[in-house]
Amino acid sequence: MNETPVTIVGTVVRDLRGRRVGDDGATVVNFRIAANERRFDKETGQWGDGDSLYITVTCWRRLAENVLASLVKGDPVVVTGKLRTRDFEGKDGESRSVTEMEASAVGADLARCTTTVRRNRRTEAPADGSVADGSAADGLPEVPPAPSDEELAGTERLGELADAARPLVPAMA
Repeated sequence: MNETPVTIVGTVVRDLRGRRVGDDGATVVNFRIAANERRFDKETGQWGDGDSLYITVTCWRRLAENVLASLVKGDPVVVTGKLRTRDFEGKDGESRSVTEMEASAVGADLARCTTTVRRNRRTEAPADGSVADGSAADGLPEVPPAPSDEELAGTERLGELADAARPLVPAMA
């Protein structure tokens, strides 16, 4: 059966919990998000809160490491993944179920925040099992800081800034 990807836009509402599991020590991170609906009331002419969806998100391995390094409670996020229903027995002996999301992608909701992206580059794993962090020490070019508002204010500077940025853009074949 094919799985249907689901995307939820929401806010991280609990602290992230990371841990290592299994024989290979895979990183797993769980966090909870809330997706709050906004509705327009025609009678009052105002926006108000509608229903809310709260869901636990699970991330594995590299995604988990990046999420743990990037997100905190209160961050606006966009999460894509698959929904799962898990059955369990509660403390009172009653059967219960919970719907959770296993994430395949997590990102900042740029409609509600700004962010600086730092790409992780895949490199061969060192023999000691440590993780390469994609920094300039591994041979990648340094990325200059974004220009300030003052630098962008003068139109004569825009051409210089565009010329300076060109080497960072890969050539299209």
